[in-house]
Amino acid sequence: MTSFNALGLRAELVAELAAQGIQDPFPIQEATIRDALAGRDVCGKAATGSGKTLAFGLPLLQRTPGNAAPHAPQALVLVPTRELARQVLDVLRPLGKTVGLRVAQFYGGTSIDRQLRSLDRGVDVAVATPGRVIDLIDRGAFAGTAVEAVVVDEADRMADMGFLPQVEWILRRLQNRKQTLLFSATLDGDVDVIVHRYLRDPVRHEVVDEIDADAEVEHRFFAVHEMDRVKVLAAISRGVDRTMVFMRTKRGVDRLTRQLEREGVKVASMHGDLRQTARERSLRAFAEGELPVLIATDVAARGIHVDDVDIVVHFDPPEDPKGYTHRSGRTARAGRDGLVVTFVLWDQERDVDQLQKRLGLREPIIEVFSNDPRLADVATLTGPAPRRKIATG
Repeated sequence: MTSFNALGLRAELVAELAAQGIQDPFPIQEATIRDALAGRDVCGKAATGSGKTLAFGLPLLQRTPGNAAPHAPQALVLVPTRELARQVLDVLRPLGKTVGLRVAQFYGGTSIDRQLRSLDRGVDVAVATPGRVIDLIDRGAFAGTAVEAVVVDEADRMADMGFLPQVEWILRRLQNRKQTLLFSATLDGDVDVIVHRYLRDPVRHEVVDEIDADAEVEHRFFAVHEMDRVKVLAAISRGVDRTMVFMRTKRGVDRLTRQLEREGVKVASMHGDLRQTARERSLRAFAEGELPVLIATDVAARGIHVDDVDIVVHFDPPEDPKGYTHRSGRTARAGRDGLVVTFVLWDQERDVDQLQKRLGLREPIIEVFSNDPRLADVATLTGPAPRRKIATG
């Protein structure tokens, strides 16, 4: 495996990575860093959790000259959510300090005055959501003409959330940019339009596995009863350190949070109606192990990077294979094994059968009850025999 040093990174950056215990580059980092350092436009296809932040962040920090004038960032990282902005900042800020760069975040839902003061002092690298960048440009507080390099991160999620028109609006105003880096889990549809319109002769690199190729992922499908499934979830969560639970609606997240708390389970929750400070507090408590269960909607959970998630539970089955793959990618990260559990109510079996076929899975749907002692170690729960499939015609 190629070392970070051999990829051409500055010694200060390599030393900071080593101090953080990061010794070897992930495949997407090894594939893209050289081209990005050479100034090429890069189009990277890789899943969330594959190491994309360092893949674009290290070259960005090395190539940014620094000493930016007030209101004139030299580099811009566009991300779809506030949570991802926070996480990208946490990765880039300590690395930026080692090479004398100021990295700051800009997103809605928080006081714009503090962000304006940050721009007054000068920011070398801005990590931001599209809406806030547009607001700042309209106010005359962000001079897009000073940006020489831009990153579009999680471009597929930008498309899913309807943000690509905002991204295009911004890119058209970054007329002096010399380099554009785009990273996405998929490169079709509207994302492909962005690539063709705004990247100049990009070099393409693909690392296609959503779940770490070095990790073992097991899948379980449990037939649960409506009145028992909260207790089943509580029993599963007690057997591991970290459980991430996905639901379709914000109201469902709130309801399940209250129900689990009544079962004596410590829970964090995330959805779009929560204040930004509350969402950050929940994520931090989950990441640090203070709260062992995190319940989230799909939109709120996008971009969450927490290592050592033991089990992902689809409390509500996802609507399509893409949703299943994205949610399931929260476990089995950085070479660690993972387990994915899907709850199936009686009237969801047909849909889940179809989902499995589209995913290439052939797992039995096992009926379980909350008093089953095997729920303390779900990986061992592989029987009884599959339930009889419902008739299809």
